[in-house]
Amino acid sequence: MSAPSLSHLDESGKARMVDVSAKDATRRVAVAEGHVALAPATLELIAQGGVAKGDVIATARIAGIMAAKRTHELIPLCHPLALTSVAVDIEPAADGSGLDVTARVAVTGRTGVEMEALTAVSLACLTVYDMVKAVDRGATIGGIRLVEKSGGKSGTFRRP
Repeated sequence: MSAPSLSHLDESGKARMVDVSAKDATRRVAVAEGHVALAPATLELIAQGGVAKGDVIATARIAGIMAAKRTHELIPLCHPLALTSVAVDIEPAADGSGLDVTARVAVTGRTGVEMEALTAVSLACLTVYDMVKAVDRGATIGGIRLVEKSGGKSGTFRRP
């Protein structure tokens, strides 16, 4: 059995966009998550709508959706996809440590949407940071990861 290889490198090690033309178009879904750690006072300010730049959660949600749609422009070698659904949810963490961000992206196509979900979460988290940095320089972004994906030849993945 041969060792797995990186799909974005050709036989000579040069970067390339993977040819997906022979793959079947199937429904593919990916879910990613991340977290923005915030001071309790910052969470309260967000809840009260008191952040000078505006509605933090609504703005971050829109930023995440826009980012998913533009992933191919941001990450080299990603395919442009006609996404069929992008949902970004932003909720206070159960333990009061900040905001939890989750993105769910779907497409019927020949390649997956893991990068689109991860990009959506990343940009939503960055937008939260940008909007609160004047009052919470200690805000921290972390835990960005793929939670699950389905569809395509490789099947389903769910993080334990």
